[in-house]
Amino acid sequence: MLIAQISDFHIAGPDRKTYGIAPMAENTSRCIDHINAMTPKPDLVMVSGDICDTGALNETRRAKTILDKLRMPYFVIPGNHDERGALFEVFGGAACPARDADFINYVIEPEAHELRLPAPLRVIAMDSTIPGETGGELGAKRLTWLDAQLASDRDRRPTLIFMHHPPVDVSLRETHVDGFIGANKLGKIVARYRNIERICCGHIHLLTNTRWHGTIVTTAPSMGLQLHLDLTMRAPSQWVPEDPGFLLHHWTNEHNLITHAITVRKRPGPYPFEDQAS
Repeated sequence: MLIAQISDFHIAGPDRKTYGIAPMAENTSRCIDHINAMTPKPDLVMVSGDICDTGALNETRRAKTILDKLRMPYFVIPGNHDERGALFEVFGGAACPARDADFINYVIEPEAHELRLPAPLRVIAMDSTIPGETGGELGAKRLTWLDAQLASDRDRRPTLIFMHHPPVDVSLRETHVDGFIGANKLGKIVARYRNIERICCGHIHLLTNTRWHGTIVTTAPSMGLQLHLDLTMRAPSQWVPEDPGFLLHHWTNEHNLITHAITVRKRPGPYPFEDQAS
């Protein structure tokens, strides 16, 4: 089973570049073209937040027009730059299948969503946003919901949790300063369920991996706003233009979850090793 994770588009309004510089809509289209051309194709695509730059309705609609070009099912969760109401108004239904009064959480069950998935992998989508804030939060209501979903799976199927904010400080301003309310309580829940294969996040515009409460937290790259790595955390956050990137999570027949980081750029090749060595 293959799940592509794309994140942090920050798409601006029609005919606009993000921050007046980054062609994020074009980058996202390039990424989608690449995913559509893959062999084998991903079984589904998870969009882990910051779809828009300001959360405006016209940005959200522009993003949907681009995402609708995907030739496989896709699902969206909100990031801190998105607006829940606009997200549900535009994507509600197949791509955003549930909305509580306060947050967007759902479980992707193949039988419920008419997906023909080749593996018993379970996907849980979590809304970690705080309206008007940059940091993440999972309060009592969301944590109770998550615990109930995990407990309801008597077969303890391998599970991936997708949310925008990583619940662990990865020594960058985006996690150290922004913070994550409820991380300790989430960690206690995660530690009770050994079938959680991965927590897949966005937010920091860089690929990172770290062990956390018995599982692994992975963050995805952006569609072109690459975070400038500054481990001193002294300077304000900066970004550099980059080709779009995404993650491909591969659940193998041997029941291993292997994640590949893919950068979408034009380059020569591929060339066989045998010919180059002769």
